[in-house]
Amino acid sequence: MTHIPTKLLAPICKTVRRDIVEMTHAAGSGHPGGSLSAVELMVALYFDTLRHNPEDPKWDDRDRFILSKGHACPVLYSVLARTGYFSPDELVTLRKLGSRLQGHPDMLSLPGLDSSSGSLGQGLSVANGLAIAGRLNKKDYRVYCLLGDGELQEGQVWEAIMSAAHYKLDNVCAMVDYNNLQIDGCCEDVMGIAPLADKWRAFNWHVIEIDGHDLSQVSAAYAEAATTTGKPSVIIARTVKGKGVSFMENVAGWHGTAPNKVQLAAALAELQ
Repeated sequence: MTHIPTKLLAPICKTVRRDIVEMTHAAGSGHPGGSLSAVELMVALYFDTLRHNPEDPKWDDRDRFILSKGHACPVLYSVLARTGYFSPDELVTLRKLGSRLQGHPDMLSLPGLDSSSGSLGQGLSVANGLAIAGRLNKKDYRVYCLLGDGELQEGQVWEAIMSAAHYKLDNVCAMVDYNNLQIDGCCEDVMGIAPLADKWRAFNWHVIEIDGHDLSQVSAAYAEAATTTGKPSVIIARTVKGKGVSFMENVAGWHGTAPNKVQLAAALAELQ
C-alpha cells in the first residue's frame, strides 16, 4: 500500500464523509453518527499506516483490522472502496437485499475483512487471537481494533483487555472512538466508563490520548503504538459524534438514523 502524507488525508476524509451520508440515505437506514466520528482514525489507518494490499486481500503478511463496533461499517466500506478493494459505485447498495455491504461486516461476502462483526464486545478478543496466531507463526503483522466507547460497557471487552496485557501482545493496537454518545444517550449517563485512560493503564496497557479529528495526532499515535514493546497499546481518541455535519454533531439521535433527501442535500453542501 502506498502511504499518503498526512497533509493530503484531509480531502480524503471529506470524500469518506460524503460516502457515509450518501450510502445511509440510499439505504434509508444505518449508523451515520458513529461512522462520521471515526473517519480520521480510519483514513489515517488505511491510507498511511496499515500494511495491506487491495489486489491481494488475503496476503499472509498483511496487518489485520477488526471493526468491533460493526454498526459503523459505512466508514469501513468507504475506506475499503477508496483504497481499491471494490468500486465506490457499490457503496449505494448498503443494506440492500443481496448486497455485499451488509448492515454489519460479513467477511464471507466482502474482500478486505478479517472478521465479521456485529455483536458488540467481541472484536478485541478476535484481535487478540489473531495477534497470538501471528506470534506463533513468527509473523510481524500488527492487529488493529476499533471499539466504540459505549461498547466498553460490555464485560468481555475487559476480559480481552486483561488477556492482551497478560500475554504482552505489543502487536495489538486498540482504538477507542470516544465520542461519549451511544444509542440511549450520553455514555456517562447510561453506564459510566470514566476515568477511561486510568482504567486501561491499570490493566497495563500503553495509553495514548489524542484529538481523534487531528490527522497529525492520529498518525503520530499509530507510529507510537508501533514502536511500543512489551505491552499492547490503546489510542483513546476524543471525537464528535456526527463530525463534519453540523446538525448531526453531538446528537445521540443520529446514532442510527439515516438522513432524508433534504438533510442529505444540507450535509453534502457542508462537505464540499
